[in-house]
Amino acid sequence: MSIKEEFKAFILRGNVIDLAVGMVVGTAFSGIVKSLVDDVIMPPLGLILGGVDFSNLFLTLRDGANPPADGYATLAAAKAGGAVTLNIGLFLNTVVSFLIVATAIFFVVKLINKLKDAALKKEKEAAAAAEEALSVSEEILLLREIRDSLAKK
Repeated sequence: MSIKEEFKAFILRGNVIDLAVGMVVGTAFSGIVKSLVDDVIMPPLGLILGGVDFSNLFLTLRDGANPPADGYATLAAAKAGGAVTLNIGLFLNTVVSFLIVATAIFFVVKLINKLKDAALKKEKEAAAAAEEALSVSEEILLLREIRDSLAKK
């Protein structure tokens, strides 16, 4: 088998296509989760915690060339001024995003496993019913033997 044929077989395998679809959906989902965290969850949480804007929660490790006397008002101003910052708020947003994605994936996998288990149970029940239908009891076999012996006489 040539490399081209092997590659084609690999690409057309179901797992690779499923992975590609999962990556596309995951990318779109991560954008939704980022917006959910940044625009819906963190603003009320910051308000509850005393008006903290998590996107601008940072520590200045080293000032830039011309630091303002009262410190940098926003993370963007600190970055523009060349300051070295520890971006705690952005990290918290990322952690919350991760927890939301992990929770969503947990429930999706749990649902898929439940559906697979239900399908497997149906298959087993159908196989057992088919086996039961095919199996013949000893009494029926005995009655058939009697019938066949009577038919021979």
